[in-house]
Amino acid sequence: MNPLKFILLTVLTTFLMGSSFAVGKLGLAHASPLLLVALRFIIAGIVMAILVRVLKRPHPHNKKNWAKMLMIGAFQTAGVMGCIFMSLRTITASESSILTFTNPLLVIIFGTLFLKKRYRFYQWIGVFLGITGVIITLGAQLEFRIGIIYGIISAVSWAIATLLVNQWGIHFNTWVLTAYQMLFGGILLLLCSLLLEVPVFTINAESVVILLWLAIMSSIVQFAVWYYLLQNSDPGKTSAYLFLAPFFGVLTGWLLLNEPLNPSIIIGGAFIFTGIFLVNRRFQQREEQIRKAM
Repeated sequence: MNPLKFILLTVLTTFLMGSSFAVGKLGLAHASPLLLVALRFIIAGIVMAILVRVLKRPHPHNKKNWAKMLMIGAFQTAGVMGCIFMSLRTITASESSILTFTNPLLVIIFGTLFLKKRYRFYQWIGVFLGITGVIITLGAQLEFRIGIIYGIISAVSWAIATLLVNQWGIHFNTWVLTAYQMLFGGILLLLCSLLLEVPVFTINAESVVILLWLAIMSSIVQFAVWYYLLQNSDPGKTSAYLFLAPFFGVLTGWLLLNEPLNPSIIIGGAFIFTGIFLVNRRFQQREEQIRKAM
């Protein structure tokens, strides 16, 4: 792939990932959190489900695989995104994005504990730096806020979803899995909204624009660009750039919401970004080893 094209697409997809936290927080002025995120992914899921049907992508042929997609949607969309939007009620978009994007660090820990995977020493250094960064970022807070717990749960849920996709993803077409896990997750979030909150969505120009941006740009376009990059470039090199997403989360929180750039956020974020980069380096090294062996 042309280097300039790769850079532009990488910046686009990570910007959409990170900026969705600030845009989502703007949306909470017009909607209850679970309903807003439910509508986002139901819209995105329906659009993508129609596309994969029209394009005749291979769908699962048994209930077991549909159940696996439902499970992935429960963690990846309902768990991650539901907790993110709940966290945004009491903590900043910057803090929520930093907490959520610690998920690669948790993948290392959970993979070791539950799947008996083995990782390199520098990856564990990355985990240590990432945890240190979280402590620095949140250590300056003088009061406990429930949003911190939601932010941590979102990262845990994302790590679990990553491991599930790693184990089951080979059975699914990537686009079909993406479409239905978003749709199933959105439906679960809608049920949670009806059970756990008073659903509210004020219809006006701003709320509709925010919802469509989250559904189309921050969901469909984001996933399309991300998977295009993974399929047409070195996956290791691409994955290493995920550390840009929380950077854009902090930046857009500052630009759109006037959130303060506290020294603890900047320093802690730097530790976390470094840790995530070290963790993701394993993919790049593995690809290089495969190429040398060929």
